[in-house]
Amino acid sequence: MTAPGALEAIALRKRGEVDQLRCAESALWAKAESLPPARGIAATLRGGAIIAEMKRRSPSGGVLRSTLDPLAIATVYAACGVAAISVLTDGPDFGGSLDDLAQVRQAVDIPLLRKDFTLDPVQIAEARVAGADWVLLIVAMLDADTLDHCLGGVARSGAQAIVEVHDVAEARVAIAAGAECIGINNRNLQTLTTDLDTFERVRHAIPDGIVCIAESGVRSPEDVTRLVKEGADAVLVGELLMRAASPETMCTAIVTAARAARQP
Repeated sequence: MTAPGALEAIALRKRGEVDQLRCAESALWAKAESLPPARGIAATLRGGAIIAEMKRRSPSGGVLRSTLDPLAIATVYAACGVAAISVLTDGPDFGGSLDDLAQVRQAVDIPLLRKDFTLDPVQIAEARVAGADWVLLIVAMLDADTLDHCLGGVARSGAQAIVEVHDVAEARVAIAAGAECIGINNRNLQTLTTDLDTFERVRHAIPDGIVCIAESGVRSPEDVTRLVKEGADAVLVGELLMRAASPETMCTAIVTAARAARQP
């Protein structure tokens, strides 16, 4: 399974970053393996949870929040009651860095997702050392053997993985690999457009017991309500928060909407 469209260039760049990490690989693993296990996804993402994301820009959205202060935004998110925070650490396309993640780790005591393009277990060790509890594995960028290899790195590091899919075929790959948490991305990787119908279509292919996260395309609290009612254990929201005049007000609104959607 090859990376489509823009992911091909990103994958090439990430392989270069992996090569640069090789000289520090032993030290990274020694540090990662000395850490206590990460906080679990299944215990955290139930009951209509929100994963609030921070990023300065994106290929699809352009500049979102160029003056992003990771410490300030993380503090706001945590105070609003989000279950976890996603930190974009890719620099060229998203304006992020591992320093952002490390800063956020110092500011809050809730689970952190390193949102990046993971191709090799050494990146997982690097994520853990920087303070991440969870990492993202994108099926569209990984063949079956590499996905298995990365999931082995997740277990070795004590981290947890969100395995991201975009269609039913990719969902089946994730399930076969033993994914315990699947993120369904509503964004088409070739056109970069979003369609919230994607979540419900793919959700039906995922067995009960696997944590399901809805990703991308949320433009309002009403979208959060819809996705939770369609079976999302959690909704990852980034651009809506980054574009908001008041991230605190919008974050409160989506947390409230997610919780209310799970009420009987």
